[in-house]
Amino acid sequence: MKKRFLPTLLFVAILPFVVAGGVCGAESPIKTTSNSPIQITSDRLEAYDDKALVLFSGSVVATQDDAVMHADKLYLYYDKKSGGEKVPSGVTVSAGKIKRIELKGNVNMKKGERTLTGEKAVFHNANQTVVVTGNAVMREGDNVITGDKVTVFLNENRGVVEGSSKKKRVTATLYPEDDTK
Repeated sequence: MKKRFLPTLLFVAILPFVVAGGVCGAESPIKTTSNSPIQITSDRLEAYDDKALVLFSGSVVATQDDAVMHADKLYLYYDKKSGGEKVPSGVTVSAGKIKRIELKGNVNMKKGERTLTGEKAVFHNANQTVVVTGNAVMREGDNVITGDKVTVFLNENRGVVEGSSKKKRVTATLYPEDDTK
């Protein structure tokens, strides 16, 4: 079995299902190849139209195809559109484009053999970056990269893993590809 660690592709492959359209009418900031529906479940959903925020809390699980994301809380911030249609609850149905998504607490993203874990992940739509902090660990098969902060630049197809000090340095355990198979 070929083993290759592609930390940038981890985010490119996993994060789009979280930020695709459909939640409060938001537009997709990242193009995905899948047209499958996105399912988000949680114990609670709170919508704050005045803050342009939708909060999913309590064992949040978001899935699309074989991609799954878990977190304690998912904060979805969007641009408000003027003249959006109001529903009886007062929430604007025609919300604007997603500005930022924050995942907090026990963040775990998985697609196939690729996983990424940390305490907090933030996707910024404007500059197409994802920042994961709090003991970030990326895995694919037996390959593991750890650090305190991981920044992925989606438009540039690159990533940066940083340690917080000499005590918490970046570590990588990578297994070369087996070209004999």
